[in-house]
Amino acid sequence: MTNPSQSSASFGKVGVLFGGRSAERDVSIMSGNGVLQALRAKGVDAHPFDPAERSLAELAAEKFDRVFIALHGRFGEDGTLQGALEQLGIPYTGPGVMASAIAMDKIMTKRIWLGYNLPTPRFLVIDADHATPAALREAADFLGLPLMLKAPHEGSTLGISKITEHAEMQAGFALCSEYDAVVLGEEFITGRELTVAVIGEGKTAHALPVIEIRAPQGNYDYQNKYFSDDTQYLCPAPLDEALTQRVQALAVQAFNALGCRGWSRVDFMLRASDNEPFLLEINTSPGMTGHSLVPMSAKATGMSYEELCCEILKLAALDQRVAVGGKL
Repeated sequence: MTNPSQSSASFGKVGVLFGGRSAERDVSIMSGNGVLQALRAKGVDAHPFDPAERSLAELAAEKFDRVFIALHGRFGEDGTLQGALEQLGIPYTGPGVMASAIAMDKIMTKRIWLGYNLPTPRFLVIDADHATPAALREAADFLGLPLMLKAPHEGSTLGISKITEHAEMQAGFALCSEYDAVVLGEEFITGRELTVAVIGEGKTAHALPVIEIRAPQGNYDYQNKYFSDDTQYLCPAPLDEALTQRVQALAVQAFNALGCRGWSRVDFMLRASDNEPFLLEINTSPGMTGHSLVPMSAKATGMSYEELCCEILKLAALDQRVAVGGKL
């Protein structure tokens, strides 16, 4: 764990990036304000910066020594901002350019996980040019009902639809296609919803305690995720030790398969029929609000919200660690 008395001085001038232009702007503002207050409480020289309101030139002019990315979704979690920070030479929290870009795309993420023989629900990709009634029915028959339709580049349960009968496919596809050019159709796994935070890099990456999410009527939507007090979070999740270790190990494998570093949160479904875990997605800039899951998991280990923020900030880095003369 980071020693706050040592960290606050060594971090230098820190920018907390939040807000942004994605559909998750409101949540990002909640996350960013929490992080900003926590870092300041630990004596860190932290300053807010909203990329939706200020330019990259202004970001460069601030001369931040490092930044904490509390942006969610497009233009903050998808590798674009990470690339700009690489150009500016400002170390940042979370995974680098490639890992961020891949993880933001649920389809590419699943393809890589399958390449590593990691379990993820069966899926197919549907684009608008082929979303005829016949094709949508064929997709439903292939995946089975119920199934999930998802906008592959959104988070916070935006652009997602559970389909229970063929007649719902057209409306579900229309909803998801408001957010993305293509739609991910995914096999629905009946069971328990789990999430696991991972912190570190490579061999040092380690999982925090597993959380089980029990939402009203099993509907962990935007409202139940951020604003409802009815959703239950069990941390540590009531799993036996062997299954807990298996899920945590799988989270670290999923994290490393995408080349992630710093921190991320991996979401699972645990199939009710046989307790088999399935990877759903990975969040490379998880929420840090009052309802967020990574702080909850860290708290179970004895780490406060403020200490967690400092620990994440300590891991800020650049992909291209170039020395004088351009040599690594």
